[in-house]
Amino acid sequence: MKLFNSRFLAAFFLFAAAFSSHAQSSDASASNTGSAVVTADNDQPGWFRKEFNSAESTVENLYDNGRLSMVLSGYAHHGRGTYTPERIDQLNEKVWGLGMSKELRDDKGNEEELTLVIMADSHYSPQITAGYGYQWMAGLGNNWEAGIGYTAGLISRADIIGGVPFPGILPLASIGTRDTKLMVSYIPRLSGNKGNGDVMFFALRVNLK
Repeated sequence: MKLFNSRFLAAFFLFAAAFSSHAQSSDASASNTGSAVVTADNDQPGWFRKEFNSAESTVENLYDNGRLSMVLSGYAHHGRGTYTPERIDQLNEKVWGLGMSKELRDDKGNEEELTLVIMADSHYSPQITAGYGYQWMAGLGNNWEAGIGYTAGLISRADIIGGVPFPGILPLASIGTRDTKLMVSYIPRLSGNKGNGDVMFFALRVNLK
């Protein structure tokens, strides 16, 4: 990795990339039952070290070998049953922004990616999102495909804890071709009261290679 120190990136994406080790290891652990290698307890790394190493490997592989794409953020739909018309008029739904991503396919044809996007939030202030995404992909014919999965990472918003990055995990879906696709994520209603959450984000991802 030439641009950033790999351990810095691994630490930054640890929360997100840790999910990838669980998503990709479930099948392997099932198929390897009964063939585990017994080692001394003091030779086994602790949980944090194993997750850190997994995150570092995931980030480094995606950064060095992933396909480079441009991400264009464009629209945030606030649920009309959650927000009043007066509140909708006050909110920004044209959340224009720009970002980059690196994607790879695993041996099952599923996709993982690293993404960094800077865009306007619902209050017209900058929002920075950096994270890891994993999607289970299905072909639709004629080079079209759809995916569903999750994205997890760090978010910085001026209206939440003063812009300090905080972790989050959201559902993720996509439809299109491998080179150009519509990406959709959703924030569910955060409480029983109206006016929190229930926002669907739309972005376009275009491969640059």
